[in-house]
Amino acid sequence: MTSIIRKSPSTGPQSPDVWGIYEADTGSVQYIVADPATKKAALVDVVQNFDPRSARCSFESADEVLQLAHDNGLTIEWVLDTHPHADHLMASNYLKDKTGAPNAIGEKTFEIAKLWSDYYNVPGLFEPTKDFDYLFSEGDTFKIGELDVTVWLSPGHTLGSITYLVGDAAFVHDTFMYPDSGTSRADFPGGSSKDLWSSLQRILSLPDDTRLFVGHDYGKEGREAQWEATVAQHRQSNIHLSGGVSEQQYRSVRDERDATLALPDRMLHALQVNLRAGQLPPAENDGEHYFKIPANKF
Repeated sequence: MTSIIRKSPSTGPQSPDVWGIYEADTGSVQYIVADPATKKAALVDVVQNFDPRSARCSFESADEVLQLAHDNGLTIEWVLDTHPHADHLMASNYLKDKTGAPNAIGEKTFEIAKLWSDYYNVPGLFEPTKDFDYLFSEGDTFKIGELDVTVWLSPGHTLGSITYLVGDAAFVHDTFMYPDSGTSRADFPGGSSKDLWSSLQRILSLPDDTRLFVGHDYGKEGREAQWEATVAQHRQSNIHLSGGVSEQQYRSVRDERDATLALPDRMLHALQVNLRAGQLPPAENDGEHYFKIPANKF
């Protein structure tokens, strides 16, 4: 497969090398975050490929990310996700098996799991402590090689979304989009434009030269996919936030826009997989796996 791949190099001590790998089917951006000194790395929000027409799962994107890491001499220390994604299936469990690295997500995945176990009517199916090695809380810290990483809770898109801060890089998932596309939707179950506004403002409080790496891009008006911009660039030109926009103005625009959006075509498949770290529902008595899709729920 052919993906758009770009490297954003380290700018100095405690600054990571970052590779973005664009997955075109879902407009998702996957990341490799590496310590230049030790060649230790983390994978962030890597995609499990899925064809909604045939319900076929595969791992071409994840394998491409692993090959890129190998080609750059990197050792994977972490498999990270920012939230249980609604628009793509995650590759967390697959990557954990391939690399031996622990996988992690935010602790409020517990609350998302409870919400969706009710929607799917599958009590007890989702056990985040079983399927993820770490469930990060607000303010938790860990290391990628010698780089310090801090976790922020950044709700709004989902109630449990987290941001990973690594030196002058922040992996801000589905909060910001690229500046010409504004910000992400906040209408999924547990989402909130009020919470999203607060998360956006907190991220904008970071130093101006902080590199913000977003979770998605859709090539607005035919341009090539883009996913990196600084805090200063977002302050100056983000179409939803620049020009002294108030919280009330922002939320009005966000809520009106969200009311027009359809559900992602993978959403009802994705959540039952992503709340199991990318594993399919358990096999049934014929040895096959089956998705459970609620009818007329949304």
